[in-house]
Amino acid sequence: MKKVLLIKFGELFLKGRNRHDFISRLKKNIAQKLRQFPCKLEETQGRLILSDYAEADEGIILAKLQQVFGLIGVADAVEFDTSLQEIEKQVCDLDFGGVRTFRIESKRADKNFPLTSMDLDKHLGGAVLEKWPSLKVDLYEPQMTAFVEVRTNGKTYVYSKLHPCVGGLPLGSGGKGLLLLSGGIDSPVAGWMMAKRGLEIEAVHFHSYPYTSPQAKEKVIELAKEISSYCGKIRLHIVSFTEIQEQIHKNCDEEYMITIMRRIMMRIAERLAVANNAGAIITGESLGQVASQTMQSMNVTNSVVSLPVFRPLIAFDKEEIMGIARKIGTYETSILPYEDCCTVFLPKNPVIKPTIKRAEFLEKSLDIEGLVQTALNNEEILDIDEF
Repeated sequence: MKKVLLIKFGELFLKGRNRHDFISRLKKNIAQKLRQFPCKLEETQGRLILSDYAEADEGIILAKLQQVFGLIGVADAVEFDTSLQEIEKQVCDLDFGGVRTFRIESKRADKNFPLTSMDLDKHLGGAVLEKWPSLKVDLYEPQMTAFVEVRTNGKTYVYSKLHPCVGGLPLGSGGKGLLLLSGGIDSPVAGWMMAKRGLEIEAVHFHSYPYTSPQAKEKVIELAKEISSYCGKIRLHIVSFTEIQEQIHKNCDEEYMITIMRRIMMRIAERLAVANNAGAIITGESLGQVASQTMQSMNVTNSVVSLPVFRPLIAFDKEEIMGIARKIGTYETSILPYEDCCTVFLPKNPVIKPTIKRAEFLEKSLDIEGLVQTALNNEEILDIDEF
């Protein structure tokens, strides 16, 4: 008998012939996440088994596994050679102290085992009641569940607590996307949500020094570090937007300033995405949240790029977004009082129903290509890896 971590993955079971590719990617991600910890990772019929780790490291290993996309749960279990006598012993040795009701939940993956799952539940339930006579069986809302998994590798796993994980798909299984990362609450959540669907994340941040402070830039770097703990290595492109905003302020209608600013951001983002093999642009926009996030505004900004634009927060309200930000640990950084470039030259009455025709007319007064290329020529690149 030895202690192991029994790792469960979720919707990968729905995959067909390419299921192996997803699981292989998941195993690589786990190995990378736990690269500092000597351990052994094995696969057995829909489960991953982590063993041979230092017991003192179990807590931090568990916490790291809970950040790995593609996993739905991790259990600290005992592993032993399958036999009915040993299964009964290990289940009865669980700590039922302090609870009044329980149930047994068995899974017999090894069909050569003589008892069915239901028969094993009944047998083990009787053994527990014999040792713990004060307990009662509750099949619907028990205070404690004893889980038993009889696997085809000749081993059985017993545990009483399953620690939830983030779910989703293995990081990198869906390609790569370029995230427009501001210093606000929304964009880090958007990046996290797309990474949960398997996208590697690259990011671009637009800053407008001296209108925005060095602290605003450091805030974004910290946000990139925080989501990197889930999303893996992030290459962060920091692009100066000062000259672009000054030219827009000087030459364009005030009400269209944000619209044209967003259109130029999207052009720069697409150039970076193509150059870095990213197949989509990701934004933190939510429909109707601000003037630049109306359906008409998003249509006008979309029109300057050919790559798909992913907006995972499009139907979320602010409270929902803040809830996720708190959950993933970005909220406290996002609310630090350092401005971003979107607050520079902010018009009093931004247009909420812009048109492509009007935006294109106003852009004729700008050297769009020159401004974009200058910004790209002076980008700063940081590689961030807290995974």
